[in-house]
Amino acid sequence: MPEKPAGPSPSALSSDLQAWRARGRLLTVRGMEVFCVDEGNGSDTLLLLHGFPTSSHDWSRVWDAFAACRRVVAFDLPGFGFSAKPESYSYSLLEQADVVELVLRELGVARADVIAHDMGTSVATELLARREAGLLHFAIGRLVLMNGSVHAELARLTPAQKLLRRRWLGPLFARIASAATYRLQLRRILGRNEELSDQDLADQFALIRHRDGHLRLPAIIGYYGERTRFRERWIGALERLDLPALILWGRLDPVAVPAIAEALAAEAPGAQLVWMDNLGHYPQLEDPQRVVMEVERFLARR
Repeated sequence: MPEKPAGPSPSALSSDLQAWRARGRLLTVRGMEVFCVDEGNGSDTLLLLHGFPTSSHDWSRVWDAFAACRRVVAFDLPGFGFSAKPESYSYSLLEQADVVELVLRELGVARADVIAHDMGTSVATELLARREAGLLHFAIGRLVLMNGSVHAELARLTPAQKLLRRRWLGPLFARIASAATYRLQLRRILGRNEELSDQDLADQFALIRHRDGHLRLPAIIGYYGERTRFRERWIGALERLDLPALILWGRLDPVAVPAIAEALAAEAPGAQLVWMDNLGHYPQLEDPQRVVMEVERFLARR
């Protein structure tokens, strides 16, 4: 029988989180527990990569629509959601990309279309760099990038992100941050605030704190510096991309600003740029129907 995630009793989680947890199972990857949801049927596989500081639960509102005609895979990267959050782990995007490959190998996925959001966009570009070098262990069919600060020099970090990156203040802020602080930060980066209730944001924060994950945030956000360190590797892979690509962007995002989407669309040969004018940083939560429509239209194109 598949192993179900360990952690707090079901009564400590909202009904929505309990339902999501029940749909997944734990895989063991490099000795760590990785929470994975793998559902749907069909010859095609869709891989969904989440961002910082949230989890695979970000995809719950588009999940059933995507899984209606294909296999869909999403998982919490180490440090996030229901997965392990070890203290002695680098949380480098290079290691996160290793986890992606190992999970797909465990699941027997040889080819997948990829949708990546936020931090997941940089994990995706590392996968593209490995693909270009002939080192990727699965084939990528199509690529969708959503609201991620691949161009770190153009991004506008939130106050919380800036604090977490400070060597001494980061650990202190992570320890004392509350659900109210988190809710305030998130409200500022959404376009359609009314689509996410206070309970929705409380659920996000509950998953951040699960297994003391909030204490890992200063280490995890170290990935941000890698966007500058590996810029030539990752942007170079986009500039030489020979796959269909969609840049699907919430235009009102104050962090991953529109200039980043424009740069990505200009760099990736033949990439299509689609704006979602009234949406912010989390399009898949703010307007899931629109995201499904645009992605399905893209995936159906020959």
